[in-house]
Amino acid sequence: MSAHAVYPPAGQASRWRALAILCVGQLMVILDGTVVNVALPAVQESLGFSPAGLGWVVNAYLIPFGGLLLLAGRFGDLLGRKRVFVTGLAVFTAASLLCGLAPDAGTLLVARFVQGAGGAVTSSVTLAMAVTLFTEPVERAKAIGVYSFVQSAGGTLGLLLGGVLTQALSWHWIFFVNVPIGAAAVLAARRGLRPERGTGRGRSTDVPGAGLITAALMLAVYTVVSVSDHGLGSAHTLGCGLGALVLLAAFGVRQARAADPLLPPRMFRFRNVSGALATHALLVAGMFGFQFLVVLYLRKVLGFDEVRTGLGVLPVSLLIGAMSLFLAPRLVARSGSRSVLLAALLLIAGGLGLLGLVSADGAYLTDVFPATVLLGVGFGLAMPALAGLAMSGATPRDSGLASGMFNTVQQVGASLGLAVLSTLAASHTGALPGGGAARADALTDGYRLAFRVGACFVLAAAVVAAAVLREPPRTGEGAPAAPAAAARRAAADR
Repeated sequence: MSAHAVYPPAGQASRWRALAILCVGQLMVILDGTVVNVALPAVQESLGFSPAGLGWVVNAYLIPFGGLLLLAGRFGDLLGRKRVFVTGLAVFTAASLLCGLAPDAGTLLVARFVQGAGGAVTSSVTLAMAVTLFTEPVERAKAIGVYSFVQSAGGTLGLLLGGVLTQALSWHWIFFVNVPIGAAAVLAARRGLRPERGTGRGRSTDVPGAGLITAALMLAVYTVVSVSDHGLGSAHTLGCGLGALVLLAAFGVRQARAADPLLPPRMFRFRNVSGALATHALLVAGMFGFQFLVVLYLRKVLGFDEVRTGLGVLPVSLLIGAMSLFLAPRLVARSGSRSVLLAALLLIAGGLGLLGLVSADGAYLTDVFPATVLLGVGFGLAMPALAGLAMSGATPRDSGLASGMFNTVQQVGASLGLAVLSTLAASHTGALPGGGAARADALTDGYRLAFRVGACFVLAAAVVAAAVLREPPRTGEGAPAAPAAAARRAAADR
């Protein structure tokens, strides 16, 4: 058994309880990435944010979240994942209380930054812990399906929850609701997850490398999320982007020379790890823009309120849940992760393509709902298959790092894709004349362009997956082999 197994008490029920604890923590983190979106007007009115400053309620969370995932995942390998998970969850819960109590804009932004840091620490090790809980291939496939549902559906559930809480109570409750749930999850994690020893006691933690990659990722995410304020071709954007690339290059040099690097170059020699990360980045770049842009279409063009908007995207979450929890594990066991992933990517591209046909005088049932079906089914099938492929190439000692890489790629890819798609939509709309009905036409034209570009991102993900990914070795009942065996096979195929 790996030195990094979570070691729950014996018995199948206890393993699933441990997985439930992990998923509660992950769900809280994912929800907070989007729950605030529909509450932004209420936050602005209450705390006096300027229009330009309001976006930083979201950005202050995204920057530390995207920047700290990789570092936190490595610390999970070195110090023990249970310790890292519990610490991150406690920080996230405390910061949520501070967010809800914030008396002014500055306090809220600081609390959101701390909340994003706690969310990164929590999220960085969750996938690795979920995988090591289950040794049987079929059970592991089911566990990855549960994790993928939480990871995929949390964003759209956040839109619904944010609208309901803001309308029924106040914007403060989108943060207060985390406090009792987070406190209970911390206590449950301390009891339900057995202690584990990290592999890195007495080893170097590569402090220079950690500083370089954290600074590079934070600067990259900052560059992306500030594009809307400064413009894609501005000196600010180009300068920050160049700075991020320089830091990333310096990190690469450091990793090639360090005796005990933070991100061992061997991780990229496994084609399934590299291919899954590239596929994941392109997928989320195209797909996660949907959550932002379809909300704008429903609100600004079709005139939906907060709750109706949340209900409008709810089918995506429901279908992701059904696919991830029930159908995806069976299809993966029967047809293999790679085949399921390729079919799912084509469904997602089709859904985004349908959204690329929406009209200014359209209706939800004809213009949006069919696309939500394709997106929900496709994403619900894609994420379990993709997560399994990504983790199949990681050895047990590096599974925490692979988990951190997978989540880092998701966060940075989603931020980059959202910035590109929203900038394209806004620029295209701004170039068109009109007010009143003509304004709705201009907005819709911008959204259509963004959805089509998002579909191209997903098609590119399908091309990468088809060219690079290989089906892991299969054992027992036709299910994928354990990560260690798959890693040995991948090493032989390099």
